[in-house]
Amino acid sequence: MSAATPLDVIAASLRRERQRAGLSLSELAKRAGVAKSTLSQLEAGSGNPSVETLWALGVALDVPFSRLVEPPEPRVRVLRAGEAPGVASEQANFVGTLLASCPPAARRDIYTITLEPGTERRADPHIPGTIEHLTVASGRIRTGPAERPVELDAGDYAAFPGDVEHVYEALLPGSWAVLVMEHV
Repeated sequence: MSAATPLDVIAASLRRERQRAGLSLSELAKRAGVAKSTLSQLEAGSGNPSVETLWALGVALDVPFSRLVEPPEPRVRVLRAGEAPGVASEQANFVGTLLASCPPAARRDIYTITLEPGTERRADPHIPGTIEHLTVASGRIRTGPAERPVELDAGDYAAFPGDVEHVYEALLPGSWAVLVMEHV
């Protein structure tokens, strides 16, 4: 598969955003103050758009200029097991791997954690309002607020405050879980 040219990106972006807005070629051209033939050429991937033309189209579509010139993020993002770097704990056999960081408008991060029996991992409180959501994928894990942890089997889910001291402890070898940290 070949990489899209800048004109291909602009053409696809204009079509996508015009359709999202429910506008015809004529209506968008009128709102942006550009010729319908110019807009038609741009959506066909030809022509030589100026910054001013693209800016006017962005304003008419109510989208940032960047949305018309940058390729969109893929709708499906795959991260194969072992591809992302894990960060190990110094105090327990615990590894956290960030799968997806919190985008600017959202307030959550997604991790996998792997644990082995032995020393429990004591986690310091995170920022106020943090909630941790944990689903055990394999094994058995004791987790939750340090003063009141719960035991979870594979398939179990728990949510607990992450803004207090909390613990993670594997009760079976090969334990791992998906952790979503929600920052309220």
